[in-house]
Amino acid sequence: MASLKEMRNRIGSVKATQKITKAMQMVAAAKLKRAQDQAESARPYARKMASVIANLAAGVSGADAPKLLSGTGQDQRHLIVVATADKGLAGGFSTNVIRAARERINSLIANGKDVAIIAVGRKSRDQLTRLYGAKVVHTFELSAQKTVGLPLAQPVAEMIATAFENGQADVVTLFYSQFKSVIQQVPTGKQLIPAVVEGDAAPIDLNGAVYDYEPSEEEILETLLPRNLTTQILAALYENQAGFFGSQMAAMDNATRNAGDLINALTLQYNRKRQAQITTELIEIIAGAEAL
Repeated sequence: MASLKEMRNRIGSVKATQKITKAMQMVAAAKLKRAQDQAESARPYARKMASVIANLAAGVSGADAPKLLSGTGQDQRHLIVVATADKGLAGGFSTNVIRAARERINSLIANGKDVAIIAVGRKSRDQLTRLYGAKVVHTFELSAQKTVGLPLAQPVAEMIATAFENGQADVVTLFYSQFKSVIQQVPTGKQLIPAVVEGDAAPIDLNGAVYDYEPSEEEILETLLPRNLTTQILAALYENQAGFFGSQMAAMDNATRNAGDLINALTLQYNRKRQAQITTELIEIIAGAEAL
């Protein structure tokens, strides 16, 4: 059984850990507000961009449709983009996204599809490289940028567009964590290429009017679709950032409370052992006095 000194050292160690987890919880809470505002501000822009594209795409079909909209017509080569976090101590935040991506990747491989992976964040790089090795073709580290923003989303979008144009991918799917609340982040898979209009981003109602575009719808889409790719990735990264801080705040709150419970249990155990030791010493003193 541990000595009193060892128990005091352990209690002191747990108290020091509790201070760290409490500080991390407060830091995550402070950063969450800004990250949440960014995620919520990006949603309307992303939806409006998708609505504009849906409206233009309604007048384009067949061979005239841009490749980013219509795709290659094949479904053999898949590019999976997995966006997580660079850091840990956030509960199952990154693991949940990777699990959703892994299920999709395993399903594609089982069906004989060619799969390539782009990892955004060190957590996805470490786990996916261990699982799939050379299939991870590139990694983007979030810590390379001071903040999540366009300078991070743009290179990812450019690499995706280049892979598609070079015939290295027929379908591109992005996996990230959609922020719902501090305690709820939903792992989400979104198809980026061919572009898919979401249910809440229906084409704009023109009330029966007919518009002539100059330049043509095809030329406008050729310009908008790469920008939409960047927009969707940027919105996903903002969602990820808010989800990470929310998950980290909840995880550190749980860790702080668990540390408090452990301190109470160790303190009770320490007091009982100390009392027993004092009682034993008194019995020895009394027995010695009676012997004299």
